[in-house]
Amino acid sequence: MQVYMLQDVEKVGIAGQVIKVSDGYALNYLIPKKLAMKVSTANAAVFREKVKKQAVEKQVLSSKVAMMAERIKSLHLTTKERIHDNGKLYGAISADKIVTLIKEKGFNISKKQVSFDKSIKSVGEHKVTIKLSSKLQPQLTIKVIQKK
Repeated sequence: MQVYMLQDVEKVGIAGQVIKVSDGYALNYLIPKKLAMKVSTANAAVFREKVKKQAVEKQVLSSKVAMMAERIKSLHLTTKERIHDNGKLYGAISADKIVTLIKEKGFNISKKQVSFDKSIKSVGEHKVTIKLSSKLQPQLTIKVIQKK
């Protein structure tokens, strides 16, 4: 049976595709869960509308993410930490700490999106990468200074 994919299903197909699956899989899983709909002339118009709407939503989302990336690139975060006599931090700066600092600036990201080249354990300026998407990965600067 051929179906229009309405949502992404791992290892089956992505939204907007026409795929061929077994009748049982389509009738018992994909269609009842509204993940797909059967290919027919009546459904063709509905499907085209959904594809157009998803394309517009995807474009709006990508432009919002691009704007967010530009704003993140210009961020310079500063944190005050306790330091040993030799200039090393008592503990490394974690992804949670960076997420908290970024949230203070008005951005919502998860700690899974934060990436370092190496852990931050010393005073100074360090580059941190924020993974917004596979293509958009802006870098921001975090400055670690001594807490007095």
